[in-house]
This record gives sequence, C-alpha cells and structure tokens, in this order.
Amino acid sequence: MKMLKDEILSKGIVLSEGVLKVDSFLNHQINPVLSLEMGKEFVSRFDQTSFTKVLTIESSGIAPAFTTALELGVELVFARKKKSLTMSDHVYTADVYSFTKQETNTITVSKDFINESDQVLIIDDFLANGQAALGLAKIVEQAGAKVSGIGIVIEKSFQPGRQVLLDAGYNVESLARIHSLKNNQVRFVDETVLV
Repeated sequence: MKMLKDEILSKGIVLSEGVLKVDSFLNHQINPVLSLEMGKEFVSRFDQTSFTKVLTIESSGIAPAFTTALELGVELVFARKKKSLTMSDHVYTADVYSFTKQETNTITVSKDFINESDQVLIIDDFLANGQAALGLAKIVEQAGAKVSGIGIVIEKSFQPGRQVLLDAGYNVESLARIHSLKNNQVRFVDETVLV
C-alpha cells in the first residue's frame, strides 16, 4: 500500500534493527485519512470472504480495525489487556507476549461479543513473532467461531510471525512488508534497492 509505505518512510523512525517507531501516525497519534484508506485496502484484499466481526487488541489495532469494520459494515470487538471492573468472568482469555514491550498480557474478550456463528477478521498493527494474532485466534476458536483472515498493517518479514501464521493455516494479508531495518533504513520486501 503506497500511502502507508510513504508514511513509514517519511515519519517512521528506525530505533534498532528490530524496532520501527510509527507513533506519529499509527499507534499514539493517528492519521485518520490513512486509517480510512487502510480499512478500504483490507476489505479489497479480503474481497471474496464474508465477515461478521472484526477483532483486534487494544489499543494500537483499534484505528485500522475500526475503519475496516466500518467499510465491511460489521461490528468491531477489541480484546482488553486488563480486565475492567465491569467485566464478569464470562470471558475468553489468551496469553500474548509483546515483542515491543517485552511482556506477557492476558487478553480478554466477553463471551457476549463472539459466538460460534461468527466469521472473524483479525486486524493488528504489527506482525513480528505472531503472538498477538495467535492469541486473538485462540479467543475466536474458544468461541467456536472461525478466523477467516488476518490483516496486518506493518509486517516485519525478517521475523518469523508470517510463517507461524501461515503454518497454522491462516490467510494473512499485510499492507506493508518490511524486509530489513538495517543501517537505520527501511527496506520493503518488494524492493530490490534500499530506500
């Protein structure tokens, strides 16, 4: 997705060979025009699939998941990283390790919001090791529902997440696939030269 790649190149900051900071447009401050375009792009990439729900994890996945759900005309559910006081024990849970934060969170979704008739599109902001997407998939499977696709905004293709998800049988679409962050430069999978 050219618009996303342009934003990564102009506003992304390479912090190390494994970490790209995109908080100026994706996961702290949000570019709403870009978010709307990401929602449209996800829908076009999964155009042969019917979805009844979009699922993500708070908070960085909410904006692209929201615009995708809006474009699909379905509801968005987001997994909470901390259980609120108003949430009962009537929940699905999964443990998810965050590569960026170097911590494990137990994510939670109310059983009222996903059921066995749902076909779910999982959306997440980053794909590194695949743990967030796998955790969301576990929640969908606990509900007896079906993961009908996984959409990723930025995939770090030099890490194993994509292959982990493909090996588990999931259909994965990433809007920007990064081949390398070496030498403080972003190189995309589909490029033959550094940019």
